Amino acid sequence: MAQLFRWLLRIATGVVVIVVGALGLIYYFASRSLPDYTGTYEVAGISAPVEIVRDNADVPHIFGQTDEDVFYALGYAHAQDRLWQMTMLRRTVQGRLSELFGSRTLKIDSLLRRFDLYNLAVSSVEAQDARTRAMLNAYSAGVNAWIDEVNSGARGRGAPEMWVFSQAIAPWQPADSIAILKLMALQLSGHLQAEVLRARTSLALSPERVADILPDAPGTGTAALPRYAELVEDVPLFLADSHMPFDPLSPVKPLPLAGASNAWAAGVSRSATGSTLLANDPHLGLTAPSIWYLARLELSTGGVIGGTIPGLPLVLIGRSADLGWGLTSSYLDDQDVYIEEVNPQNPDEYRTPDGWAPFRSRDSIIAVAGAPAVTIKLQWTENGPVLPPDQYDLGAIRPAGHVTSVAWTALSDHDTSLSAGVGIMRAHNIDQAIAAAKDFIAPSQNLMLADRNQVAMKTIGAFPRRSLGHQSQGRLPTYGYLAQNRWIGTLPYATNPEFIDPEGGLLGNTNNKVLDRPFPEHMSFEWGDTQRINRWRLLMQSREVHTRESFIEAQLDTVSFTARSLLPLIGADLWFTGEAAPAGTLEAERQTALQLLADWNGEMNEHLPEPLIYAAWLRALQVRLISDDLGPLAEDYTHVEPLFIERVFRNTEGAAVWCDVAQSARIETCTEMARAALDDAIVWINDTYGQDLQSLRWGDAHQATHDHPTLGEVPILNWFVNIRQSTSGGDNTLLRGRTSGEEPNPFQNVHAAGYRGVYDFADPDSSVFIISTGQSGHPLSRHYDDLGELWRRGEYIPMSLDPALARAAAVGIMELVPRP
Repeated sequence: MAQLFRWLLRIATGVVVIVVGALGLIYYFASRSLPDYTGTYEVAGISAPVEIVRDNADVPHIFGQTDEDVFYALGYAHAQDRLWQMTMLRRTVQGRLSELFGSRTLKIDSLLRRFDLYNLAVSSVEAQDARTRAMLNAYSAGVNAWIDEVNSGARGRGAPEMWVFSQAIAPWQPADSIAILKLMALQLSGHLQAEVLRARTSLALSPERVADILPDAPGTGTAALPRYAELVEDVPLFLADSHMPFDPLSPVKPLPLAGASNAWAAGVSRSATGSTLLANDPHLGLTAPSIWYLARLELSTGGVIGGTIPGLPLVLIGRSADLGWGLTSSYLDDQDVYIEEVNPQNPDEYRTPDGWAPFRSRDSIIAVAGAPAVTIKLQWTENGPVLPPDQYDLGAIRPAGHVTSVAWTALSDHDTSLSAGVGIMRAHNIDQAIAAAKDFIAPSQNLMLADRNQVAMKTIGAFPRRSLGHQSQGRLPTYGYLAQNRWIGTLPYATNPEFIDPEGGLLGNTNNKVLDRPFPEHMSFEWGDTQRINRWRLLMQSREVHTRESFIEAQLDTVSFTARSLLPLIGADLWFTGEAAPAGTLEAERQTALQLLADWNGEMNEHLPEPLIYAAWLRALQVRLISDDLGPLAEDYTHVEPLFIERVFRNTEGAAVWCDVAQSARIETCTEMARAALDDAIVWINDTYGQDLQSLRWGDAHQATHDHPTLGEVPILNWFVNIRQSTSGGDNTLLRGRTSGEEPNPFQNVHAAGYRGVYDFADPDSSVFIISTGQSGHPLSRHYDDLGELWRRGEYIPMSLDPALARAAAVGIMELVPRP
C-alpha cells in the first residue's frame, strides 16, 4: 500500500511538473512578443533619428525631423502594440478570414469580396495628394520595420495570437490603410439594413402601422410611403429569415449597433474659461483591445494628439494647440438597395433603362482552412455590386428572377477621404478644416470643430443626388432599371449642413436629426437618436456658461430621458393601485417594483435595482405589443423603440391598436398590456437574478463586454483576454452603453464610447482623454487593460502636448536611428 501511495505521489508530482513546465513554456513564447519600449534601434527608411517617448499611460509621443519620419515611427509604434489587430483588420477587408478560421467565416469573406473594398482602396492610392502618399509610404515602411524586427529578432511572431494562427505576415502597403478606412465605413453603415427591415415590415403591416414601429424623428410617423409589395411585384410574403448569425469577426453589425457618438462644443460666449470647449465620445463595438489607440505626433505644422486607429496614419479625433476636432455618425442616407431583373434568356444579363446589359463579373477564389478552396462569382451592375440572398436578409425581399445590388458612396475607386483627414489634422482654424474636409467621401460624419475663437459643425462625406421622382425616396428597395430610382451623381459640398459660431454659442450632436430639408435635398429619414439629445439640451441650457468639468459631467451623465418620459405613460393606471398581497407573490412583487420605479429619478446607475426593472419591463412590453402582429419578424426588433411606445400609449393616429392581441376574441387595453409585461419582467428577473428586487444591481446585467474578437470564445483563454466591467448608463443616456438585445444577456453593454475626450482651448494642456482598455494589444502587458478601470469610473488622463510632462514619468524612451 505504501509503495502504491509513493507511486501515486510521484505520478501526481510529475503531472504538476509537466503542467507547470507547459505553462511556463507557453508564457515564455507568448512573452517574447512583448515589446521593449526603451533602447536604440537601427532601421532603414528614415532620414534622421526619431524619438518615441511613452508616457506613464503608454501613450507614444513621437518627435522627428520630418513629417515622414514621424509617421514612420507611428507605424512602428502601432505595429509594436497592435500588430495582430492591424493584420486582422486588413485580412477582414481583403475577405481572407477563412484562411485562418475555416468555413466559419466563409460568408463574411464572400460579402467583403463582393463589396471589393480592398481593390477599390488599391485604385484610390493614386487619388491621394502627394503629401498623403508620402505619409502612407512612410507609415507602411515603419510597420514593415517592426515586422522585420519580429522576424529577425525572435520577437515571438509579433503577437501571442500568431502562435495560434500561424501564417506569414505580408508587408504593409499604403492601400491597406485606405482599405481600413473603407472597412470603418462598412462598420458604420446601416441604411442597407434599414431599407430591408422596412420592406419586410411593410409586407406584414399597413403603412400607418409601419409608421408606428419605424417612426420618423422626431416623433411623427410617415404614412405616405407605399407598401413594398406595391413597388416590387411577386415578393414572397412569408419567407423565412435568410440572414446568417452574427459573428464577432464580422464587420457588419446588427442594425441597432450601427455607428453612434456624441459631440458638443461651446463658443466663447458660453464658456467660463474665455475660450472654446469641445467634447467628443464616438461609440463603436467594445473589444479587447479597443479599436482606439492614443498618440501624439510632432509635425511640421505643430503637435497633434488624440485617437488613432491602428493601421491608419492619422489622428482621427483630437486636437492641436489651435484646433480641436471630433466626429459623430451623421446618418446620411448613403446606401440604396436595388432589385435587378435578370434576363430570363441569358442569366449573365440584367435589365437597364436602355435594355439588357451584361453583368460585369469575375471569379474569386477563397482559401478555406481545413477545407477545399471555394470559388465565387462576383457580379456588378451599373448601380453597384450584386449581393447574395443570404446576406442582410435580402432573400426575404427578392422576387424570383431578380438579384439585389447596392449603391453606396464608399464604393469609390478615387476615395480621397484619407487625404481629407490629413488636411483636417494639419489645419489651424475652422475655415481651414472645413476646406480640407471637402474631399472626404465616406463614412459620412458630422465634424465638430473648435478653434480658440469659434465653434462649428460641418457634415462631411458625399451626399447622393436622387431624382425627385424616386419611387421610395431611398427608404425601400426599388427596381434598378427605372431611371428615376438611380443616383445622378452627388450634391455639391457647399450644400452639406454647416453651422458656424451659432448665436446661442452651443453646438451638439448625438446622432439626432440635424435638419429637415425636403427630398431630394434631404439628409436622411433614419436617425440614430431621438432621446439623448433631449437630455443634452437640458444640461447645456441649465448653465449660462460651461467649463471643462461641466462638459465631463455631461459626457458621463446617466439620467435616462426615456425612462423619465415613458414610465409616467405606461404606468399611469398602475401606480399605487395594487391590493394587499402575501409576500413572495407576483402581485406583491409587482407592487414593490412599481414603488421602486415611482421613487426613481431615471438615473441608470450600476448600483441601483430600478434600471434593471425598468429595462426588463420595457423590453417585455415591446415584445407583447408586436409579437402577434409581426410574428417571426418581431425577433428582428431587438431593442425598444421609445417613440413607438410613446405613440402607442398616447394613441397617436390610432397606435393604441397595438395593445389589442389580434388573435384573441376580447379587446385588450394598454393598461393590461403594461401590467402583463411588468409581470413578465419580474418573472424573468426572478429566474435570472433571484427574487429580491431591492437587492438587484443594474451593473450585474449591464456589464461592458470588452471581448477579444478572435480568442474571446475560447475556453480558459477567454479568462485572460476578455475584460468585463460593471457599468452605468444605458441605450438612451449620454453615457451610452448600448445593450446587446439578445438572449441570454440582453442588457450586456456591447457598444459604447471607446474614446472620450474633452478639450479646453483656454488652457489646451489641461485637456483630457481616455480609451476603454489599454494601449497594448498583448494580454500579458500591464498596458492591456490599465486604462479600462479609469474609463469605467469616468476618469481621464492628461492630454498634453508638453514634451517635458511626457518625459517626466515615461515608461520608456525609444530612439530609431537610420541604418548605416
